[in-house]
Amino acid sequence: MLNLFEFTELPNSIIALLLVSAFLAGFIDAIAGGGGLLTVPALLASGLPPHVALGTNKLAATFGSLTASYAFYKKKLFSPSFWRLSLIATAVGAVLGTVMVSFIDANLLNKILPFLIGFSALYTLLNPIKPTGNTQLPEKCQGLTIKKVSQGLTLGFYDGFAGPGTGAFWTVSNLFLYKMNLLMSCGVARAMNFVSNICSLVAFIILGHVNFAIGIAMGALLMLGSYTGAHSAIHFGNKFIRPIFTIVVSVMAVKLAVDAWL
Repeated sequence: MLNLFEFTELPNSIIALLLVSAFLAGFIDAIAGGGGLLTVPALLASGLPPHVALGTNKLAATFGSLTASYAFYKKKLFSPSFWRLSLIATAVGAVLGTVMVSFIDANLLNKILPFLIGFSALYTLLNPIKPTGNTQLPEKCQGLTIKKVSQGLTLGFYDGFAGPGTGAFWTVSNLFLYKMNLLMSCGVARAMNFVSNICSLVAFIILGHVNFAIGIAMGALLMLGSYTGAHSAIHFGNKFIRPIFTIVVSVMAVKLAVDAWL
């Protein structure tokens, strides 16, 4: 079995697969989410046990989500103070989900997931998106706190428990719950994805399910892909994000349906 600190035992072709998938996942994740659907299968193909593949993916994904979230924050597309409750709820949910994944059979979740992601693609395709220049935060109302906490707990738990499509779920639920434009929704999604990634990662490390050598190497490529993707999204705005987001979540739905049902 591959040592948790070894990388050189892998064939060059597998190393290349891991690094290329990491860059592409980082680029896609920064825009639409769903990069884990590239990196997790690649990690499993390297021979890592499933739990170690998930934990190693969290390590790599944390690098990428940090880079993307910082890029959106620097452009003032994410306000930590406004989303404080969401951040806390997401952290709690991610830890709970990571702990629970060791005890709950994920077969049912795998069968439901394609329908959820397919709904995300359909909603994004049909949803009228506000102009790119609209960067207003949601108006404070009575139900805003409930929305933030329930959304954070649910999606944080899912990211800790399974992970694929979390960024897409964040983006489309932001559009639905807060009526924000797509660029703002992506900024919130990237930040929340980073929080759930790092909290889940800590739990995976404690459980001993992380290959640090592979995770750090892939993380470097994920950072590069995330930087490229985030700045492309910010520069080109909704017209660039919307088709990529719709294509990615549609492909995710089809792939997951094939894996789960066929």
